[in-house]
Amino acid sequence: MDQIKIGKFIAQCRKEKGLTQMQLAEKFGITDRAVSKWENGKAMPDSSLMLELCSELEITVNDLLNGEVTEMTNYKEIYEKNLLEMVKQKEEADKRMLSLEILIGIFSIIILIAFVFTAAFVNMADWLRIVLLLVGFAVCLVGVMFALKIEQEAGYYECAHCRHRYVPTFKSVLWAPHVNRTRHMKCPECGKKSWQKKVISKE
Repeated sequence: MDQIKIGKFIAQCRKEKGLTQMQLAEKFGITDRAVSKWENGKAMPDSSLMLELCSELEITVNDLLNGEVTEMTNYKEIYEKNLLEMVKQKEEADKRMLSLEILIGIFSIIILIAFVFTAAFVNMADWLRIVLLLVGFAVCLVGVMFALKIEQEAGYYECAHCRHRYVPTFKSVLWAPHVNRTRHMKCPECGKKSWQKKVISKE
């Protein structure tokens, strides 16, 4: 998909409806900056907003993803192409997010170790030593929670029994026993518990 082309198409449709970026943004409870990013080709509308946006602009999702009004003769072909492109883009984004998760985890642990070593070996008042340790653990905890949130949302977990792939709740991921990204959780499809691996694609 050509994000620049899609952005120009959104801007064109918005202007045809006589809306400013701010007015369009208010209809979806977002900022005009988000709409500006769409129109400049720097970001795509969130999938949760696409149907509402298309309805507001009186276009189809296929038109939006194609960056122009689609002729009915090749509608299905273009729709399938756009759908495959969206899946591909999501998988690539998930891979980047999972790489970021590793970096955040490593960085959080390094910060904790640095604070612990500083508190242990640098001459300072006891109260300052305690503050350093608390700050180190707090920063590490926030980093780990953020990394865990990324792991929960990026990609899918695959049930070892029925092969169903799904995105679990944050609570499920948080409390599940795990080895790296393989977690022991209950499948919402078959109801059985198993060691479920993290996978990128839905199918």
